[in-house]
Amino acid sequence: MPTKAVIISIGDEILYGQTLDTNAHWISGELNKAGIQVEKRYTIGDRREEILSTLKEAEERAKIILITGGLGPTSDDLTKPCLLEYFDTYLVRNESVLNHIIELFTTRGREVTEVNKAQADIPANGKAVPNILGTAPGVWIEENGKVFVSMPGVPYEMQQMMTDTVIPQLREKYVKGELLHRMIRTIGIPESALANMIREWETNLPKAIKLAYLPTKGSVKLRLTAKREDEDHFQTQKLIQEEINKVLPTIEKYVYGFDDEEIEEAIGRMLLESKMSLSTAESCTGGYLSHKITSVPGSSQWYEGGFIPYSNKFKNEQLRVPLEMLEEHGAVSKPVVLVLAENVRKAFNTSIGVSISGIAGPTGGTEEKPVGTVWIGYSDQRKTVAKKFLFTKDRLINIHYTAMAALDMIRINLTKD
Repeated sequence: MPTKAVIISIGDEILYGQTLDTNAHWISGELNKAGIQVEKRYTIGDRREEILSTLKEAEERAKIILITGGLGPTSDDLTKPCLLEYFDTYLVRNESVLNHIIELFTTRGREVTEVNKAQADIPANGKAVPNILGTAPGVWIEENGKVFVSMPGVPYEMQQMMTDTVIPQLREKYVKGELLHRMIRTIGIPESALANMIREWETNLPKAIKLAYLPTKGSVKLRLTAKREDEDHFQTQKLIQEEINKVLPTIEKYVYGFDDEEIEEAIGRMLLESKMSLSTAESCTGGYLSHKITSVPGSSQWYEGGFIPYSNKFKNEQLRVPLEMLEEHGAVSKPVVLVLAENVRKAFNTSIGVSISGIAGPTGGTEEKPVGTVWIGYSDQRKTVAKKFLFTKDRLINIHYTAMAALDMIRINLTKD
């Protein structure tokens, strides 16, 4: 039976919708990888009574209680005072943490105030979790067979603590085995169609392997999970890989990668392997496709750049789409994206040009071209083609789906080559 954990996210800004709680999502994933089951997640405000009652309920539910937020130096940061009250303890100044704070401020040319020094005060019944990226240390407390870990709400600080200290110590203390995951990443096929395609394979999976469908906007991940013990680590990996090899021939036309590889990373890998380059002309996505492409480290090796020809005037003057074509067919049309794709490829002298034109919404649709109508063009040195899509009535979802569809169109054509 996996060890259970509870996650507590503290902060009024999360409750008010001013800050997205990415911490709990990330922590859940890391605990899952380590073989620890998240029993429940709490989101609470900066209120003493609520923090204390949540700590009590969390302790009754799980052996591991992970807390983020409220460790700053100001009066509205209540996590540390609540921990003192909950455990009936007091603060002790940690010299190692204090030296780190002084060094951090000194190297930045800033004065160390008493408020800053107070961040080195740790509950007497706990130990400091080093925060090499910031000033507020985490706190690790063990009481009544339970582990409480309090960490800053700043995501990159919390993630460093979890990765370097918290997860390794929790695994050493609680996890004899480990859940081993492999992910098959697919695109261009709905979850229901994918499930129907692999039904026979899924039915015949070994009992030791569990399959999960993880749909996201525009793609579906297949996660295979098996419990791993140190002595049969290799055998567990081999068992999962054998099942992946069995299903790949059935779904290979939709598979773009494995494990943590995103579609834009896969496109970069394929372009590098093919020694090809890419340029873009995107209208309704307003640069979102370029953003996804350039989020990949090293994308300058294969991505030359792009235009955002939002107006018809720009389409005509910069990418030479004839005015009569725009007037006759409209900007959201096959003839226009064909010209855009070919001309952006020539403008940047790249192997591939991709173009996008659509009606993202929520207004601008017609009976003939409703909101969500998108044309995507693809051009290389041998062909120029286009495809029509009909997405949703939501603007932001349409922008995301369109970028994913454009990346998939590149993938499909690179695979054909």
